[in-house]
Amino acid sequence: MLRLGSPRRRINIGLIGMTFVLSIFAGRLIQMQGLDSKVYEAAAVGQRQHVEEIPAKRGTITDVNGNALARTSEAREVSIDPSKIPEGARAGVAAYLARQLGKTVEEMTAKLSKSKSRYQLLARDVDPVVATRLMQQAEVPGLSSTKTYRRDYPAGDLAGSLIGFVGDEGNGLGGMEQAKNTMLAGRDGKQRVETGRDGQRIPMTSSERTAPVDGQDVRLTIDRDIQWAAQKSVADEVRRSGASSGAVIVMDVRTAQIIAMANAPELDLANWRRAPASSYVNKAAADVFEPGSTNKVITAAAALEAKEVTPDTVFQVPDNIKCADRVLRDAHPHKPEAMTFRQAMAQSSNVATIMAARKVGSERLYAMLKAFGFGATPPGGVPSAEAGLLPNYKNWSGSQSCTVAYGQGVSVTALQMASVYQTIANGGVRVDPQIVAGTTDATGRFVPAPAGRQTRVVSETTAKEIATMLETAVSAEGTGTLAAIPGYRVAGKTGTANRYDSELGRYDGYTASFVGFAPADAPRLVVLSVLQNPKNGHFGGQLAAPVFKDVMTFAIKSRKIPPTGSDVPPVRTRAGQ
Repeated sequence: MLRLGSPRRRINIGLIGMTFVLSIFAGRLIQMQGLDSKVYEAAAVGQRQHVEEIPAKRGTITDVNGNALARTSEAREVSIDPSKIPEGARAGVAAYLARQLGKTVEEMTAKLSKSKSRYQLLARDVDPVVATRLMQQAEVPGLSSTKTYRRDYPAGDLAGSLIGFVGDEGNGLGGMEQAKNTMLAGRDGKQRVETGRDGQRIPMTSSERTAPVDGQDVRLTIDRDIQWAAQKSVADEVRRSGASSGAVIVMDVRTAQIIAMANAPELDLANWRRAPASSYVNKAAADVFEPGSTNKVITAAAALEAKEVTPDTVFQVPDNIKCADRVLRDAHPHKPEAMTFRQAMAQSSNVATIMAARKVGSERLYAMLKAFGFGATPPGGVPSAEAGLLPNYKNWSGSQSCTVAYGQGVSVTALQMASVYQTIANGGVRVDPQIVAGTTDATGRFVPAPAGRQTRVVSETTAKEIATMLETAVSAEGTGTLAAIPGYRVAGKTGTANRYDSELGRYDGYTASFVGFAPADAPRLVVLSVLQNPKNGHFGGQLAAPVFKDVMTFAIKSRKIPPTGSDVPPVRTRAGQ
């Protein structure tokens, strides 16, 4: 007969086993709640706590009168948890979101189809009203709205490439937005909060908050109205002449503050993403070109300062001159004639200018070019400002020692050339150009920018003599008659230069320019206009001088600058008179 085991024994073995298992559980419980409690508590807090960034409000960029050119307004970033959208409802939700957010149905469908993702950004820069309406729609689960800011440009393309723009990450990507990014951006704050599994904040839990520091405002020296007039005038002339581009600079003679810096074509800041990258560049400060005859004032300054010539020095001028292995010619054929230096400037004679430069010598001419700022990046913080090209006189070729005298073989920017004429108009004192009028400090108080550094380049006597010569250039005797403004005395100079095309690797087309100041006997404003590669005509006096006249006329009226009422003094314009 089969004998069964003892039930008592089986029960005892079972109890021992259960006791062993329970002791393991108890030990683990003691470890978790006692020995390792702090570790698990920290892990739990880590899962609940999240650091949220509190964006700082970006500062405003204004014109000199406080009119906003770039400003920040409140917006929302709208995101969604695609896993919470039922598959059958995705098509309808995608169509609804596309309609509300101004997106394509295909874009919204693609984001909702990523069902394994817990986060998809649907749109930035959403109007708060639109975001609030979306969040109230119960049929769209998983939506989130985060407070942020968007950058607006109320003036559209006004000074677009000078102002620049802000990318999706909130950083300036061009112009003043980039140059002053740290000041404008401020400093974001942080907030540590506890959230549940659904991402919602747990009420009554503690939080740590570091407040954001809003960005400072930047006030430019630009005058919105004069900027508009300059931009319109140069854009119109670019269209009429078929030029590839154009630029205008208006500068205050006494302070060298830039009142307008216009480019054509200009960057529309409302649509900068669709604009070609070439329009991002502030061409008035960055494009380098050979200045042509506008450069002759520097040769004149060198000759007058060295006392090698006077405005009434007479030259016997043929229409061509041999220079090393080249024969250089005047713009128009003429018989050899006696010509005063004043007349040579008025008629923009290359040959007479070379004759004066030979009296000065290459070393002294080079020193004068450097003194006027050639070959150096202009100070003052203008975005994209370039240094141009000024080869050392020791490396000039035989013909270059002649062509530099009338603006070929040396390269400048529009900003550099405007600065040259500011120096002449300011009695020979060069002031560093300025584009920033001031900023706000942490308390919102306006802090003016320091005045530009002043450097005497030529004597006051030399500057006045050049000014009278430039006034003759705008008279019936000169090439700049289309720049004359009725009732005002105007001084200025035309420029027509062969244009070097870096893409072609050779000269192709022309650069037409005019630069001058008014009133000539009590200068207040400098205006420079330049057109690159025009197709319908190419002379500076024909194309750029009318732009100068339009912009200067508007500017002196806007600034309420009256005529001086003085008459042009009688001058000797021709040899023997």
